Amino acid sequence: LTKEEEQEIISAIRTAEKNTSGEIRIHIEASSEKDHYERALEVFHLLKMDNTKDANAVLIYVAVNDKTFVIYGDKGINDVVDSNFWDSTRDKIQNRFKLSQFKQGLIDGIEEAGKVLSKYFPWQYGDTDELDNTISKG
Repeated sequence: LTKEEEQEIISAIRTAEKNTSGEIRIHIEASSEKDHYERALEVFHLLKMDNTKDANAVLIYVAVNDKTFVIYGDKGINDVVDSNFWDSTRDKIQNRFKLSQFKQGLIDGIEEAGKVLSKYFPWQYGDTDELDNTISKG
């Protein structure tokens, strides 16, 4: 991603979080020798995403060279949603990634995640942005 594309993604995170108390982060790395789900969980903890007030953070983890990604939601989300909750977000990302539209895939995924999170965790007066919106890299 170029610096301009990264800024567009960060802007999409800020916009998505205006409608939800949920927190969204992106982590991108070349690859992982670990199971991708396990690595996403590890990154989730390293970024202190498990410290949000309502346990409602979501990480979109991307291993570029492995051609895979994981959407990992915290306990507060998983306690109240159906098991297929992230399917629409996954599908939006996957459809764009298949077309090599990586920036747009992340933006579409962020927008969808914000939309579905807002149903369960709507933004309320006094909510603060608890996590950094920048893209982390490994």
